[in-house]
Amino acid sequence: MSVVLITGASSGIGYALALAYARRGDHVVATARRADRLAALEAAINALPGHGDILTVCADAADSAAMQSAVDQAVARWGRLDVIIANAGVGQRGSIVDSDWSDLETLLRTNIDGVLHTIRAGVPALRRSGGGHIVLISSVVATMITPYAASYGASKAFVSNLARSLRLELEADHIGVTDVILGRTATEFNEKRLGHSGRAAKAPIIPVMQADAVAAGIMRAVERRQKRVVLRLFDRLILLGNALIPAWIGRRALKQYRT
Repeated sequence: MSVVLITGASSGIGYALALAYARRGDHVVATARRADRLAALEAAINALPGHGDILTVCADAADSAAMQSAVDQAVARWGRLDVIIANAGVGQRGSIVDSDWSDLETLLRTNIDGVLHTIRAGVPALRRSGGGHIVLISSVVATMITPYAASYGASKAFVSNLARSLRLELEADHIGVTDVILGRTATEFNEKRLGHSGRAAKAPIIPVMQADAVAAGIMRAVERRQKRVVLRLFDRLILLGNALIPAWIGRRALKQYRT
């Protein structure tokens, strides 16, 4: 039985992960900013037969003190921490120059600061537990030329680079790090995306993963202590295109937008 901390657990992939781990009998520390959604998650988990325990903490991952409090509460309740899943993140669309700075700042604080605060708060607890595992959620756009989504793509490039370096830093502590490279998933992500640049996107028709399937893939990756995970062939092909024909991919991405 493991103790698993999940950020951004109020919806989408984080919500699916919390349910899946609790259904398996693990203890879940679920953090998010929306208290009402966390209450709904707790009710859903408590309705499961033979479920693990859940601790909900209303916390913004971009707040270092809040994340430290979440870790401290988990250790006080169960005496250990085994898995950290830094899932909280936001999207943003718009020109690098003309986007509102408040949108860019929110993206950077959530997708970069939030990941760092989660790791820095949780790793000492993993060390005291004798090891563990960290999951970072990246995207196929981390290696893609993404006009009008460049800030989001750059934030995910940071996450993937961080995963590779962190893995070596924590190797002696028996802490594994998995970089999860995701494509489009059926969540609230698009509806909650920041930005109003005046350019509208024509969404390409591509296959969409379900959050439950992504959660199952992430759980398998933790069990196998995989270093890097791409869950479907379609996303592997995107990554191959990013490597072999990046300019063409960038031009195709640009054509999605119109003034």
